[in-house]
Amino acid sequence: MTSIKDDYLNYLSKFGPQEKRSMFGGTGVFINSAMFAIVTPFSMYIRGGDALDDKLTAVGCEKFRHIKKSKTATVNYYEIKNLFLTDQALCNQFVEESIAFSCRDKHFKSSESNRRLRDLPNMRLTLERMVKKAGVQDVDTFFNVGAVNVFRRVCEHNGQELDHKLLWIFAGAIHGGHWQLLSEDHKQQLLDEYRQQTL
Repeated sequence: MTSIKDDYLNYLSKFGPQEKRSMFGGTGVFINSAMFAIVTPFSMYIRGGDALDDKLTAVGCEKFRHIKKSKTATVNYYEIKNLFLTDQALCNQFVEESIAFSCRDKHFKSSESNRRLRDLPNMRLTLERMVKKAGVQDVDTFFNVGAVNVFRRVCEHNGQELDHKLLWIFAGAIHGGHWQLLSEDHKQQLLDEYRQQTL
């Protein structure tokens, strides 16, 4: 017997080959490395963007809120569970628009016209300088080296182990979201990988 979450993932799978990662306390769904959906045990959400925001709001889709301890983060993903149950043709159209926007946005952010480390999620000028001093000079290298290795290089350059929050900041930058929205499991996996490298 499949769960509701499995039903949502099966529905989304018909839109093309996908990758899945633990994100926002649920499962992030990606096409061509662009995240376009979040699936939780009880619902599913698609990414808004441009005119799609107004269309989703007009049919009553509410934004995803991730509550973590005392903080609530609202991200630009809209719940489509009810739309999925009542108007699958329109739901299909919105999912396709979400995928198209997410892929365009991913392409733009990885293009030469937007190639600064400070422009990535969670990053700012001081972090960009810190990363560059550790030998990671651009976004391509940052993505290829990965969060764990960037964190290790920064720690080595500074001569001490820094706050693990920095590791999660780098991971969020690579995954395209706020670091506080990474799952606890994902954060622990990153920390375990870092510790294995520094044994």
